[in-house]
Amino acid sequence: MAERSSTAPVLEIKGLNVYYGASHALQGVDLTLPHGVLSVVGRNGMGKTTLCKSIMGLVPSSSGSIRFAGQELRGLAPADVARLGIGYVPQGRRLWRSLTVDEHLRLSAGNKGPWSIDRIYSTFPRLGERKNNGGGQLSGGEQQMLAISRALLLNPRLLVMDEPTEGLAPVIVSQVAEMLVKLGEEGDVDVLVIEQNIGVATRVADKVAIMVNGRINRITDAGQLAGDRELQQRLLGVGRHGEDAAAKEMAETASVDLPSMAATLTKIYLSNPTTPTRWSKPVPVRILEQSARIQSSAATRSGVDHTELRPLSPGGEPIVLVAGTLDTKGEELRFIRDLLMAEGVAVRLADLSTSGKHSGADIPAHQIAAFHPRGASGVFSNDRGQSVEGMTIAFERWIKSRGEVAGIISAAGSGGTAMVTPAMRSLAVGVPKVMISTIASSDVRRYVGASDIMMLHSVADIEGLNSITRSILANGAQALAGMVKARQQQARQTSMVEEKPAVGLTMFGVTTPCIQQITAQLKDEYDCLVFHATGIGGQSMENLVDGGRIPAVIDITTTEIADMIAGGIFPATADRFGAVIRKRIPFIGSVGALDMVNFAAPDTVPDRYRNRLFYHHNPQITLMRTTPAENTEIGRWIGAKLNEMDGPVRFFLPEGGVSALDRPGQPFHDKMADVALFRAIEETVRPTANRQVIRLSQHINDPAFSDEIVRAFGMLTGGGRQRPPKVRRS
Repeated sequence: MAERSSTAPVLEIKGLNVYYGASHALQGVDLTLPHGVLSVVGRNGMGKTTLCKSIMGLVPSSSGSIRFAGQELRGLAPADVARLGIGYVPQGRRLWRSLTVDEHLRLSAGNKGPWSIDRIYSTFPRLGERKNNGGGQLSGGEQQMLAISRALLLNPRLLVMDEPTEGLAPVIVSQVAEMLVKLGEEGDVDVLVIEQNIGVATRVADKVAIMVNGRINRITDAGQLAGDRELQQRLLGVGRHGEDAAAKEMAETASVDLPSMAATLTKIYLSNPTTPTRWSKPVPVRILEQSARIQSSAATRSGVDHTELRPLSPGGEPIVLVAGTLDTKGEELRFIRDLLMAEGVAVRLADLSTSGKHSGADIPAHQIAAFHPRGASGVFSNDRGQSVEGMTIAFERWIKSRGEVAGIISAAGSGGTAMVTPAMRSLAVGVPKVMISTIASSDVRRYVGASDIMMLHSVADIEGLNSITRSILANGAQALAGMVKARQQQARQTSMVEEKPAVGLTMFGVTTPCIQQITAQLKDEYDCLVFHATGIGGQSMENLVDGGRIPAVIDITTTEIADMIAGGIFPATADRFGAVIRKRIPFIGSVGALDMVNFAAPDTVPDRYRNRLFYHHNPQITLMRTTPAENTEIGRWIGAKLNEMDGPVRFFLPEGGVSALDRPGQPFHDKMADVALFRAIEETVRPTANRQVIRLSQHINDPAFSDEIVRAFGMLTGGGRQRPPKVRRS
């Protein structure tokens, strides 16, 4: 079995091409699984199973590379691939009909490791009950359990699973998903999962690779894919059903006045009234008839009911929204509304209930539900989970249509928090957002994201008014009122002041002198927005770039990419630099703090890194020096992104060191690692007159390096004065 390497990814595929006759099945596939669990999704016929078979040596590849822990697999027989430590769960199970469950397991058991026959039976009790039954006597779900168990008993280093939940009942799907999550957490087995079930694929892995036409189209964050129905539909053909036919029916509401409409009526049928799954049965005709909607030609022409498009206040002045499920949190939300009104704030109550009950809200639930792509029928259904998901989508779309929201507040448990926060995130940075939640004391990254949502822990459950909830809800309401009024006052005071153009900068503690020197020279002409490069910091900056708030970037500290490549706690997403690529804005970049990967306390460092060079920044942050191999991978990743930028680009390489810890005599000084990083970037980037990589002899924190950055920025933006070199007194 292959030993775990401290630097080599467990699986690295580059330029893989596979043909079936004249058919080009895999077209230059590039895919890397550093460690952990990676899901691969895609439509049928995109090459996912071929990818699995190529890894296992079951189909020959014409070119490219497949490396397992640094060892080339191309050309090896399937048995040799398995002996190296790769387990395979094939699509279609491939069991012996005449052998019993126990005989299957005893044939596979042998390699010493954590997986034993007893553990299999405890993980899948149903197999224990059927241990004396033959493979041909098992149900489809039981056969799939046995196929998974057979692979686990080899105690592999890498597990390749092709559609592991196919044919399983929902309860078993959940059990398999939990097992995969646990495998990823334990770290003993790395897993490549080919999966059609988007819920499973995004649950078991942090990253999901999407295959389109024999290529890896992109690798995206699992949480982003799980919540992005548009992306699912565009790339996978899943996630939305009947939306194309119903896109023009967004305005359907419970209050439609049919007699006032034109006489022409159309009956709209949805072939799937509820979102289908692989276990769905054909929908009976009577259900289709019952779920059909009547749509008038007048409504089709208008597109949206006029009630929904009225201003939220008569004069069109900005208002504050109190949003939530009034059927379960009505008393608490009305308490917040009354406090805001007492503070003199214009407020409206928005109902997000999915029960269909009348609530007396200023913005009733059916008006918001009408903004679902399939209209109100996309929200109000017999499936509570589908209804909540539908209202989440509808509320985000609704709030994006409003231009007069001065602030928003909500109070909820986990479900309501997940429903409201996507809409909060869609509001501009600076618009006050307060989420009073029972889960605010836990990890709230997936709720806050890169936005400025204020999460306030409710302490007690939000279930009626009592001495605790009154105090917490009042604090949230008064905090929001203060923020809204202060923001309005500030807007009046600055309305006549010309704003400076903004520039985004990235900084870490070890690149602070560089950024301070740059901002000192630019602050008279630019609004310098500095972002802490902690993963979310880079996302926040790029969100503002996407929103048009930042027209130029000085991205000195790109350390988040090192954490993404090596598994640190402050990782970038696969879309790092994406906003700059889309907006084509001037970009100045460098390699600040790419000499380090961030982990929490020392005991959180993964076992595979135990023999590396560390620097204990503080009791809660442990820094690990990157190696030449890691820096090569980082450099190639950055170079590929730079090649996608069509705007003016200058990328600087400081030969004197990339952070305060990377100087001669400092703990992370490693000339070979820096050379590998610089070489990889230069070899990958395709230089043009608009895109240049520039080497400088200085250290990244040297004043002369900062001067060159400022001079290049002035030349790229064209708006600033062309600064001559500064004369510095010794």
